Amino acid sequence: MLKQQFKILLNTSINPPINKFKFYTHSPHLTHTIIFFISISPVTPRYIIISTSISMATINFIHVLTFTISITISITISSSQNSDALSLLALKSAVTTDPTNALISWNETDTTPCKWFGITCNFNNEVITISLHNRNLTGYIPSELGALQHLQHLTLSHNNFSKPIPSQIFNASTLILLDLSHNSLSGPIPEQISSLENLTFINLSFNFLSGNLVESLSNLTKVRGTIDLSHNQLTGSIPFSYGLFPVMVSLDLRYNNLTGKIPLVGSLLNQGPTAFIGNPLLCGFPLQTACSDPEAQNPQNPKNPNFLSDPDNPGFMSGKPGAKSGSVGVTVTITLILVSGVLVVIGILFLSIWVYRRKKLGNVRMTKKGMEKEDVAVINVEEEGQDGKFVVVDEGFGMELEDLLRASAYVIGKSKSGIVYKVVAGRGSGAAMVAVRRLSEGGDGGGVWRLKEFEVEVESIVRVQHPNVVRLRAYYYANDEKLLISDFVGNGSLYSALHDVGGPTNPLPPLSWASRLKIAQGTARGLAHIHECSPRKQVHGNIKSSKILLDDDLQPFISGFGLNRLVSTIAQKPTSRKLSSSSSQPTLTGPKSSCSSSNMYYVAPEARMSAHKLTPKCDVYSFGIVLLEMLTGRGPDYGGPDNNGKGLESFVRKAFREERPLSEIIDPVLLQEVHAKKQVVGAFHIALNCTELDPEVRPKMRLVSDSLDRIKLQ
Repeated sequence: MLKQQFKILLNTSINPPINKFKFYTHSPHLTHTIIFFISISPVTPRYIIISTSISMATINFIHVLTFTISITISITISSSQNSDALSLLALKSAVTTDPTNALISWNETDTTPCKWFGITCNFNNEVITISLHNRNLTGYIPSELGALQHLQHLTLSHNNFSKPIPSQIFNASTLILLDLSHNSLSGPIPEQISSLENLTFINLSFNFLSGNLVESLSNLTKVRGTIDLSHNQLTGSIPFSYGLFPVMVSLDLRYNNLTGKIPLVGSLLNQGPTAFIGNPLLCGFPLQTACSDPEAQNPQNPKNPNFLSDPDNPGFMSGKPGAKSGSVGVTVTITLILVSGVLVVIGILFLSIWVYRRKKLGNVRMTKKGMEKEDVAVINVEEEGQDGKFVVVDEGFGMELEDLLRASAYVIGKSKSGIVYKVVAGRGSGAAMVAVRRLSEGGDGGGVWRLKEFEVEVESIVRVQHPNVVRLRAYYYANDEKLLISDFVGNGSLYSALHDVGGPTNPLPPLSWASRLKIAQGTARGLAHIHECSPRKQVHGNIKSSKILLDDDLQPFISGFGLNRLVSTIAQKPTSRKLSSSSSQPTLTGPKSSCSSSNMYYVAPEARMSAHKLTPKCDVYSFGIVLLEMLTGRGPDYGGPDNNGKGLESFVRKAFREERPLSEIIDPVLLQEVHAKKQVVGAFHIALNCTELDPEVRPKMRLVSDSLDRIKLQ
């Protein structure tokens, strides 16, 4: 018996190192059972050390056995470790032109791809990012990329990749970001894209993609920001399911070949016209292109004036005596004439009744009836006076003018632009509530001319539909009475919720941090939508906490949008002097403006200048003050212990500059939520950015909204 030790070199590179394997075997040629302890060193040279007691007669057997073990280990380790590298090398092979030598470091002899250009790995040496942006690469995208089971970011934008997108790449189920924009990709968008549950960013713009939109794309519930499918050759209609995207998702379908009517559902109502331009056959809101009648688009029979006299037409009627078909045609014609005459008479009768009723209803007035504890308004009808015009602008609104005339109205607010009433129509569980804003009264003459201006402004308000903007349902116009009917939001204003806790105007308990963040996020989304998606890129112009209404779920609703422009449209006419003397203006006239002493702190510094035109950055400033209100629990005019008269913004900015404790700044209610302090500080920074003195430095409202959405509750 001889004790021998054999060193057998392994022709493989092993990383990470495997410290020890143990194998048991028994051979009839050995006097003892052999136990192999195979130890692989992590440093060069790498070899297997086999220690055992054997006889010389079995050396050949050991050589064969250890060689087999070495090959098996080598193949297994190589396959396990290099699977990501093999997928990446497939991409390198698919690239035919690499003018910037971006892939020159992609060497198949490397033990790991983690040091290759454009590749990022996690701590386990697994590929999580491929970023080859703007490298002028030419070729195609191989299906092997789908084997990267830990891939999170795939960016191949601004290259020259062609051919269809392989559906297999969506087997990479951990994908979060997908950017294949600015290439020459063709074919349809694979349906498998909707299986990526973690996908949050999609950009497939500026390609040659064709086919229909993927209907199941709305299954991607984690998508944020913009889904960019613009500048392609996509066809077909927009699926109704696209209305299921979250409200913070923007859809970009510009410059495709989409057809049909844009569905007015869900989040599609929040998209501005720029999301759909460049599709000549697309129609409906928010585009200016009206959809024609479906029957006109697909007529069953051409309207030929010579239809009955065309000998080539199968329905041609012979003029010969005794032709039975000709007699039938004459009979039908006579019948149609008689029926038409009857319908005309009935129509005239109904029109006369309608005109009579309109004259009876005439002018609508709201007069107050004194009561001991609350203001109650009763809608009265004066039978004399000029006719008014009542228009329902929302198809789902079931009330008519008669319902409003019979209803009781409670005064819930007053301002220089008019009085707001809570109108209750019906009784019990069937009662419906709306808010009616009485804009003005007075004025003589010029009513017809002013009506057109009024209707233009109302239409622009109606077209701004967003879950966080109070919705206009109808309006009434007469020379000396103008009413706006909108949804009633029943939990009061944000101002009351913050500054009147336990008071008669506030039914809510103190707002938690979660509630305040929810209100801030919703308000920011609504304002961003007004700035980006209103027909004229309008501004609100009067954002303050009293203009933000809360429903039963504490969802915020921005009220008063378009009111400044609407009132000024009426007030600026020379025939309404009485009205203009009591109406708020869309521009401010210096320090003694229409703002009260506290409301002036919501106004941006540049807007306090005489006759300064309001801009979106003015709304951003006002929103910043509202956000500071929510964070501090103090009013906009709060100047701190020294009361320097500069308001809440100056107080907070000074406190941060002096690095005062957070407990001196935030609402004491929020101090109880210790876990939220980091998020509160982040919100403070957003508010201070919004209230910068220079409007050019302030962020756009969309960026403010996105920043608030990134603050997550723990």
